[in-house]
Amino acid sequence: MSHFTTVQTKINNLLRLELVLKELGFNYTKAEEGQLVHVKGYLGQKTQAKMVIHASKSYEIGVNVDAETGNVTFVADWEFVEMTAGYSQDEFTRKVVQRYAYHTVKEEVTKRGYTLEEEKVDEKQQIHIKVSSWGD
Repeated sequence: MSHFTTVQTKINNLLRLELVLKELGFNYTKAEEGQLVHVKGYLGQKTQAKMVIHASKSYEIGVNVDAETGNVTFVADWEFVEMTAGYSQDEFTRKVVQRYAYHTVKEEVTKRGYTLEEEKVDEKQQIHIKVSSWGD
């Protein structure tokens, strides 16, 4: 029997998370202000979240915000998400967190007046960026 499991992250900007989800090709639904959406799991089990990522036709990933830290948590029936969507909890989290960090760095670089000169993705799928400023 499967169950919902929560994964904690360092993500704390929902707008940036939405950008990442779109970029990675995930469809999602946000709850209306003051409301929650249902997240589907094993045998029709449901939990609630602020946002639901439609991982497959039958299983979803919920997005909640931790009241104490402001950080996002993902909640899903990961065993069945992996079976139906083709990616594990670790793969999903790693991709989302990597793209989130990338966009955070790009935004911070711009804020500080630097210019993004070059970016490369290596064979380990790590992103390397080169920045410069007028003083360089």
